[in-house]
Amino acid sequence: MDLTRRQTLALAGATALPLIAGVAPAGIATAAEAADADAFDTLLARAEQQLTGGAFDTADPDFAAAVGALDAQAAAWWKDLDRSAGRKALWADLSPASDPGNFGQSYTRVRTLATAWATPGTSLTGSTEVVDTLAEALRFLGTTGYNPARGESGNWWFWEIGAPRALMDTCVLLRAKLPAADIARYVATVAKFCPNPDRRTNSPSLSETGANRADKAVIVALRGLLARDAATVALARDGLSDVRDSGKRSLFTYVRSGDGFYEDGSFIQHDYVAYTGTYGSILLGSAGQLIALLAGSDWAVTDLKVSVLYEAVERSFSPVLFDGLMMDALRGRAISRERARDYNDGAVTVTNILQLAAGAPAPYAERWRALAKGWISRNKANPYTGLIGVPALARAKAVLEDDAIPAAERLTGHFAFADMDRVVHRRPGWALALSLSSKRISAYEAGNGENLHGWYTGDGMAYLYDGDDLGQFGDGFWPTVDPHRLPGTTVDTRARADLGTAAGTSTFRPKNAVAGGAVLQGRYGASAMELIADGSTLRARKAWFCLDNAVVALGTGITASDGRTIETVVENRNLHADGTPAFLVDGERQPEEQGWSASLTDCGWAHLDGTGGYVFPDYPGRGPGGVPLRALREERTGKWGDLNSGADTGGDSVPVTRRYVTLWHDHGSSPTDSSYAYVLLPGASAAATGAWAHSRPVRIVANDATVQAVEVRRLGLVAAHFWGPGSAGGLTSSGPGTVLVQRRDEGISVAVADPGRTGSTLTVELPFPVSTVTRADDTVTVTTGRRPVLTVNVAGSRGHTHTAELA
Repeated sequence: MDLTRRQTLALAGATALPLIAGVAPAGIATAAEAADADAFDTLLARAEQQLTGGAFDTADPDFAAAVGALDAQAAAWWKDLDRSAGRKALWADLSPASDPGNFGQSYTRVRTLATAWATPGTSLTGSTEVVDTLAEALRFLGTTGYNPARGESGNWWFWEIGAPRALMDTCVLLRAKLPAADIARYVATVAKFCPNPDRRTNSPSLSETGANRADKAVIVALRGLLARDAATVALARDGLSDVRDSGKRSLFTYVRSGDGFYEDGSFIQHDYVAYTGTYGSILLGSAGQLIALLAGSDWAVTDLKVSVLYEAVERSFSPVLFDGLMMDALRGRAISRERARDYNDGAVTVTNILQLAAGAPAPYAERWRALAKGWISRNKANPYTGLIGVPALARAKAVLEDDAIPAAERLTGHFAFADMDRVVHRRPGWALALSLSSKRISAYEAGNGENLHGWYTGDGMAYLYDGDDLGQFGDGFWPTVDPHRLPGTTVDTRARADLGTAAGTSTFRPKNAVAGGAVLQGRYGASAMELIADGSTLRARKAWFCLDNAVVALGTGITASDGRTIETVVENRNLHADGTPAFLVDGERQPEEQGWSASLTDCGWAHLDGTGGYVFPDYPGRGPGGVPLRALREERTGKWGDLNSGADTGGDSVPVTRRYVTLWHDHGSSPTDSSYAYVLLPGASAAATGAWAHSRPVRIVANDATVQAVEVRRLGLVAAHFWGPGSAGGLTSSGPGTVLVQRRDEGISVAVADPGRTGSTLTVELPFPVSTVTRADDTVTVTTGRRPVLTVNVAGSRGHTHTAELA
């Protein structure tokens, strides 16, 4: 497996057995027992086992396959390793070794060779030639590239995390074979560039946060164990809780701004980026690994707030994992990495969750194992067991083969992650993720040559996940999709320059305030985003209403004055290399040849076999004939290298070709107050789509500059986003906000949010009498009567939902 950066170790799968309140899990030595042996040797042996998996049955086909994958990669790098006296690098493609990107990647390859040497069943296992050659390779890298005499240049990550982590892991694996003087030199080098988990070495005033802090804590712990320095090991442990700064950057706390886990399930890294799927998973893995490593020792983690890490599994990660895929809306610039696709990062996260379950309190661990069994068993497209190493495989097999562990069904519900401008709507057969952005959360991150075409990924992109096609985004989507036509977005079709070609990473945060929405009973949701386009006069107001079997998308106020065409993309579906699914328009089958296009005049509905239906309803304010709808079948070719030229993540120059069906509204050149409305019916048959279009069970009651709203009469549900004071569907709002109301025989449920975070108090008047307040949040006051009024204190709520139950 040719993997990148942190993913290599994460997929290998460390064994975690956390310690809670000083109680050692079964199979872990207590502090007293560790004292009988040598505590450092005990923990170093445990660290080695985390890398290799320890003893396993080499005849087991699953383990044989995992060892075979490790051996194939290691053997290839062993064959190409330059052993000549005058070498400038260990590998020709990583020359010169003095370059930080090159020595960083070289250490990663050396670690892979060392892992293969220490793992039973590979062609390198136990070889004296291999260990002697690796010892010389480490000396070469230490002399040529990575040593205390050098100052940092280029990407800081290679100096402070990438190289030291791989170097310390390698020293752990080869510690019995390396001269003590060599290990002392390597420890000294790492001590310079990663002296503690708390600070960025090249910028000492910068406190480390999130995944970077967790990674550094592991590095410092391994350095301390190799140096047999108890104070350094304690420094690593204390780094998780940020003892040095009184817990300000503790990984075991909910944050209200900046990097870390939020109580609503959000995770932020780099201050403004929704990063649950990469940095969040890394934090989970590294913190869990260190907790396991130190368990039962004098340095065990006993911070009771570790429960924040446990709660994150179901609060932060479970909603954004779909059958083992990590949703791309949470992966930031990693979407451009050819060797880190949604199924790779999903496998990393599942591995980290099972790692944590190994020693978590039973109620947590039992739920997590059931979740993991469901994720693993449903993903037949990219089987988990083929993506992981030996340690993770042992845990996975134990879960899969245990009949007492049920495979959890797919999670359902509506999740509004207000603190990171993300929305996830999940039904039994499908899920939709909305990637929004605002002045608080970036529209994209790019840099170090990564995510060169991520321009519109945060402009309301709608990721539709189908349980019957798990390859939609992982099968060549990013290098082949038209990056100007991402589903859900409204875009200016202007030419764009590549992003992030310079060193370092950067983000773009738009100027809009509104991004997010409200959740009703954890089942229904309404969301909105004001679009203020980057480098364009384009402005739009967009809303999404997520229901049981449908998502209604509305747009209004679409205006621009740059003389360019503006489009709203309904769908851009990846049909893979040779897909030819039937595409119907108002029941009529359309041509299947590549290059077919059409302007669909007065289209009422469309259907794409294997995906679902699309309905284009009338709505208040729609002009004669509406906005033209275009359709296209095309075959597109691109390269991963066009998206990512990163030093250690760059993509291939091999062309990739995929087929697409694209649907979009053409608003024309420099539109004024244009609009759109469409309905997604994921998984619906053609007959069901036609019936839905005829019966119109959802009515659009408003789509204008004041309010966008829908009504579902059979559910007694009205959902609206108000852009200012106004009325719709019988609801009246005093100002901007999102409101959902459902009236049923058993009572009335209300949900209110201020996703723009601009107000202090919002009042909502209901169109029917209320006599009793069954339950209400502390922020909600209800005046009952024939025209009841809810007064909601939204100040300081950061866009979260306020609820009440009435009768």
